[in-house]
Amino acid sequence: MDVQVVEKNEIKVVGISWNGTYAQTNSIPEIFTEMEARINEVANQTRESVLIAPFHSRETEFTYYVTTPVEKIEDVPEGMIGFTIPRKNYVFATHKGRSEEVENTYLQMFKWMKEYGYELDQHALSLEIYKEEHKPFNSTGHLHYDIYLPVKKYKEI
Repeated sequence: MDVQVVEKNEIKVVGISWNGTYAQTNSIPEIFTEMEARINEVANQTRESVLIAPFHSRETEFTYYVTTPVEKIEDVPEGMIGFTIPRKNYVFATHKGRSEEVENTYLQMFKWMKEYGYELDQHALSLEIYKEEHKPFNSTGHLHYDIYLPVKKYKEI
């Protein structure tokens, strides 16, 4: 797995939020289905064919969003939320494999971060980015998406 540090510019997004325990994560695919059904309600979408899933991870629960990037946040549809993800440095990798292997991908990224002296920024959003061209793989359970873990400080390696 190729891991690297990247900087992502500010991203404006509109989408659906979900909050729950780790035991409830099996309901997350439903949020993707709902967002895909309602995506045309979102005004000012960019030309990127992606779904961005920012999330806050906490000890006992987490908040997960399924969003689409927008040029500007206005006329947010009922039941959705709009917000800006600030410019940030991230440890980046791509997960390719079964859903059961996702945890291992994250563990490898955390190991890499520790080895190279990076610290996860607990106050920033982590991102999962799902590209339209990978949708056929993802629908079969063979997932293919990009993971961005926010870091506190950029270090040259």
